Amino acid sequence: MRRLQRFLRPSRPAHSQCGLLLGRDACRVDLRHHQPAGTGGPQSRPGFRPAPGSRRVRHALDLSVSRRPEEGGGGLVIQKKLEVVYQPFDKATRVPPGTTLFSAAHWIGLPIDSTCGGRGTCGKCKVQVLQGGAEITIADRKQLRADELEAGWRLSCQAKVYDDTTVNVPALLRVPKAATMGVNRLVLLDPNVRKVFVELTEPSLEDQRSDIERLRDALTAEGFDMKADLQSLRALPATLRAAEFKVTAVLGGDQLITVEAGDTRDQSYGIAFDLGTTTVVGTLMNLRTGMAEAVRSTLNGQAPFGADVISRISHGMQGDAAKAELREAVLATMNGILAELYEAAGVGGDRVYEMVIVGNATMLHLLLGIDATPISMMPFTPAFRDPLYLPARQVGLDIHPGGFVQTLPVIGAYVGADIVAGVVATGLAREDKLRVFVDVGTNGEIVLGSVKRVLCTAAPAGPAFEGSQIRCGMRATDGAIEGVTLSDHVELQVIGGDIAPKGICGSGLVDTVAQLRLVGLLDASGKMRSREEVPEHPLSDRLIAIDGVRAFLLAENVYLSQRDVRELQFGKGSIATGIKVLMDVMGVKTTDLDEVLLGGSFGSYLNPESAKIIGLVPPVDVDRILSV
Repeated sequence: MRRLQRFLRPSRPAHSQCGLLLGRDACRVDLRHHQPAGTGGPQSRPGFRPAPGSRRVRHALDLSVSRRPEEGGGGLVIQKKLEVVYQPFDKATRVPPGTTLFSAAHWIGLPIDSTCGGRGTCGKCKVQVLQGGAEITIADRKQLRADELEAGWRLSCQAKVYDDTTVNVPALLRVPKAATMGVNRLVLLDPNVRKVFVELTEPSLEDQRSDIERLRDALTAEGFDMKADLQSLRALPATLRAAEFKVTAVLGGDQLITVEAGDTRDQSYGIAFDLGTTTVVGTLMNLRTGMAEAVRSTLNGQAPFGADVISRISHGMQGDAAKAELREAVLATMNGILAELYEAAGVGGDRVYEMVIVGNATMLHLLLGIDATPISMMPFTPAFRDPLYLPARQVGLDIHPGGFVQTLPVIGAYVGADIVAGVVATGLAREDKLRVFVDVGTNGEIVLGSVKRVLCTAAPAGPAFEGSQIRCGMRATDGAIEGVTLSDHVELQVIGGDIAPKGICGSGLVDTVAQLRLVGLLDASGKMRSREEVPEHPLSDRLIAIDGVRAFLLAENVYLSQRDVRELQFGKGSIATGIKVLMDVMGVKTTDLDEVLLGGSFGSYLNPESAKIIGLVPPVDVDRILSV
């Protein structure tokens, strides 16, 4: 014990191979390289990461060292780390006592759902403790039913480990249902990336032009200007000679991206990314044909840090390490999508030369490692609004390192490049028709206008449309109810086909409320009827009470409560108010509207009739409500 205590003295060299991390209230021995102060400590990463695929983690020194508060000074208490096993993944890690099940799972990359950033308010991160036990917390009692608590279910973000523990994690697919097709518009194909095949004359004693002069002269003869950076120059001599001076020059505008051996003009690709707060969608585009070769989507890897942008910003305010964590999470998400796109299309990343990214201002800031804190504070100022055109090697995304990453312009702190992309795609600002375009989601954005004038605003709708704050809510993955029809019986449309419903996603939520209103089980204020009030109704047996709150049973263990209806009303009210404000400012009425456009991964699957019934959109004819 004395020898170990001497080893733990803070006077030891800070940057040793066997680093020592000492916190104010706890310390631990870490066999990894020491992390400098401010980049994470015992509270942020208390466990070792296992090698990929490893079932158990073992270390030569498997101890947790904490200070024991005592009068007149403190000693050190040596505690053995505890094993946590996650089923059905059959993965395990070892953590110090007091670590939450959510944190331990996050460190080894397990997909436990969460939309509140681990604050115990969304109820989505529940796991079933099979062995070891975990005390019931106040948050558990608020978010979980009595029978769930009895069966060992706990909120993983609140459940702390004090014994070796085994838990069961409910299935959560990482790929949500998202919009993969947009507006079909005829556009002139004029990509910024050009590929020019040239056959150069070889150097001789009579022609001693440099390699770059030789290439520039050939491109000038073809009508192209060119400038080269250092990376291109480094690769040029070897490429020219290996290809016998028959090469394809790849240009991004007038910038030389690379020179490829032979004629590769038929291999030219770009990537379009919709970087959403919840869902990220990537599309691989053929720049020669203008056609999409592959589309993939997944959940934003930043989700464990919170469902909304304010939660993400709050996490980043904890320091540089937290900002880096957010950036690394979204980069991993996007690079994972890129790998899937390349495999699906049989394309190499070295043939992808340009990427365009749209998203709200916060998502773009976090991706680029720019401090987003001012966005959350008066007067809500982003670091940039102009479009950015950046070298790919600076961003960290897996396309050709000489290529470029472009972001569309941001209008304001809460009106981002995603809504700008929607305006461009729909041609809203180029046509005479007066249209309102709504990007429905947690960070809702609205545009009203025509070729004459365009107005926009933000209308944060909260997380209800993403399934958060809804008792049986979930994201749009397999098992989610996405459509509901009520008559004398209940018809459900479930993502994934013929499988048992697990919860209800945003489109299913809107459908359910609209249908309950149509069949008379909700009044105009949104109040749900009780079974006693409508005993003769064919669906009265589905009117139940959960912990004293009225609810409608959709399927076994899946229901919509009165509180859920109120949550939807808050979100709906925000968007409806935003639309009304824009219409009032422009001085137009509902009868003046030619179309209502619903965008975003959620809006694309929303039933227009249901959106109209609940008052989410203006009361125009249903055939004028379009999903884009």
